[in-house]
Amino acid sequence: MPIYAFEGRRPQIAADAYVSETAIVIGDVRIGPQVYVGHGVILRGDYGTIEVGPQSAVEEGAIVHINPGATCSMVSRVTIGHGALVHCPYIGPEAVIGIGAVLSFNVRVGAGAIVAEGAVVPNGREIPPEVIVAGNPAREIGPVEKRHRDFWTYGKDLYVDLARRYPTGLQRLDRSNG
Repeated sequence: MPIYAFEGRRPQIAADAYVSETAIVIGDVRIGPQVYVGHGVILRGDYGTIEVGPQSAVEEGAIVHINPGATCSMVSRVTIGHGALVHCPYIGPEAVIGIGAVLSFNVRVGAGAIVAEGAVVPNGREIPPEVIVAGNPAREIGPVEKRHRDFWTYGKDLYVDLARRYPTGLQRLDRSNG
């Protein structure tokens, strides 16, 4: 997997985290325990710091970056959906960022909040805890209910399980042994 130091800023990756060999991790990126970093993800901590908290998942094709001198903190059990673009300082515990969502500068996402698929959250917006936002620009569409929490708990547990299973279960094949 391409892991790069940048001007002395070096990634730190927990021993039990899974980082795909096609992910790119640059600079001051701190990946916690039982984290899943999927194929094609870019975590770019060249100017700032990126913290991916325990049992979080950064799914395939997502890009995470942060302003110079700032920190992007994904607290714990955060889900960053496939193809999402994250450029914000804070995503609270248990929050979900949907497939293809965009989080702009200075956005803060509260604990347990859900940013729907394709939502665009503009600069400086604060998403309260336990609400769902959707659209462009994102607007609140309702509270997070038990059924949402149950669904996303199941999804988060799947990625924690993949982080455990991929290091030994994933086998690269080519045409000669496939």
